[in-house]
Amino acid sequence: MDEIRAVLFDLGETLLTFGKVGTTKLILQGARSSYDFLRQEGQPIGSFAGYFLRYLVRLRLRYFLAEFRGKDFDSLALLQQVGRREGIDFSREQWEEVIWRWYEPLSRLAEIEPDLHETLANLTESGVRLGIVSNTFVNRASLDRQLAGLGLLDFFPMRLYSYELMLRKPDARLFRIAAERIGEAPERILFVGDRIDLDVRPALDCGMAAALKDAYTNRGKATPAGAHRIENVAELPALIERINSSATQPAST
Repeated sequence: MDEIRAVLFDLGETLLTFGKVGTTKLILQGARSSYDFLRQEGQPIGSFAGYFLRYLVRLRLRYFLAEFRGKDFDSLALLQQVGRREGIDFSREQWEEVIWRWYEPLSRLAEIEPDLHETLANLTESGVRLGIVSNTFVNRASLDRQLAGLGLLDFFPMRLYSYELMLRKPDARLFRIAAERIGEAPERILFVGDRIDLDVRPALDCGMAAALKDAYTNRGKATPAGAHRIENVAELPALIERINSSATQPAST
């Protein structure tokens, strides 16, 4: 393994911790908030029940198709498509506010490690490049808004969201594109994620180092051969130092 020069992070349950959450109440809250915004702006949306069902059915259908095809979709583009057919006349910024209101109840549940900013600053100051690679249909505008609100956005100039490429992890192409965009060979990249099937194994297969972060998604599962395991992101600087020290040691004869 070469020295680590870049770290790619998964988002949910890795950088941001949500835990197991019930989605029904959150979806209802998001729908109500977005509906109120549309009404406030004088848009022709009819009753809340009709609005909720129209948009929810389309989102659910596209989600299941994405799971089947292995290709994510842009939730903002879907809402724009439906809304324009119904006569809603909005700018891009207004549509971004609509989709944020759908997502915002879930975003409030996100927690980060208390020393995460310090850890990321430590990595950046040591010359390690940082990026995000996430499977998601949530639009960039909402995710970046959440990251900015948590004070994390500036740490990650490279953010790759699966819906933008119509690819999903564990597709090897997504990992190769991420390596190209962050400007390092796979052998110099550490991928950190909570899923063995979507993060760790495909990263190892692409020649990257991999670290499995403890989460409910991998509880009780063995760490794959060749991967590292961490409880917290704060362990990364020491882990990278160990990997890099090993890489610079001369081979024994």
